[in-house]
Amino acid sequence: MLTKEEYEKIGKIVLDCAFEVHKELGPGLLESIYEECLCEEIRNRGIKVVNQVYLPLVYKGKMLNKNFRIDVLVEDVIILEIKSAIDLYTVDEAQLVSYMKLANIHLGYLLNFNVALLKDGIKRKVNNYFI
Repeated sequence: MLTKEEYEKIGKIVLDCAFEVHKELGPGLLESIYEECLCEEIRNRGIKVVNQVYLPLVYKGKMLNKNFRIDVLVEDVIILEIKSAIDLYTVDEAQLVSYMKLANIHLGYLLNFNVALLKDGIKRKVNNYFI
């Protein structure tokens, strides 16, 4: 398990990358475009990143024939849920938190690139973070 400082360092790099992508592309594109560009930017910083990661559905200890799909997984410890929407809803945050719980991931970011200022499109979520 990473220390709080290590989580924060990776999180800062991820957000720096998101700001760079938003600065370069601006709002209004498809989520998949932001996802690919963000992954490339993160890789360019020497950070391990994979996108469209399948997360199996396990119910009462049994793996069922259904998968969730995480948009971006950074260093196997941070989930990024990418959006390009006019508005974010409670269900968007719930989706991220659910993925975090199912994958036992402690830190996640909901990133909405369809905003004038990216800082207005960032939501940080924690799941039993350093308890």
